[in-house]
Amino acid sequence: MIPTEKILEPLSAVIDPEVGLNIVEMGLVYRAEEKESGIFVEMTMTSPACPMGGYIQKQAEAALRSAFPKASQVNVSLVWDPPWGPDKMTDDAKKKLGIKK
Repeated sequence: MIPTEKILEPLSAVIDPEVGLNIVEMGLVYRAEEKESGIFVEMTMTSPACPMGGYIQKQAEAALRSAFPKASQVNVSLVWDPPWGPDKMTDDAKKKLGIKK
């Protein structure tokens, strides 16, 4: 089984073009796991109205397919519960955006 940390590595290369930070440090990835049938990721956007949602989702899928070419399935789902908030960001991401703890 692939550990969650290894699944997050290629996702760290997926940048949210609106803020210039990767989706992992933004706290947009809620679940990343391997099951017998493949790799499954649940992620969100900063807002359900985010115009980049489909683009970022496809970039995440492409990054995972490239990193794990033998995975029988790669599924990246957008979810809206729980809603995203700045509290989900890493401290480093908050610092980069000038958000105080």
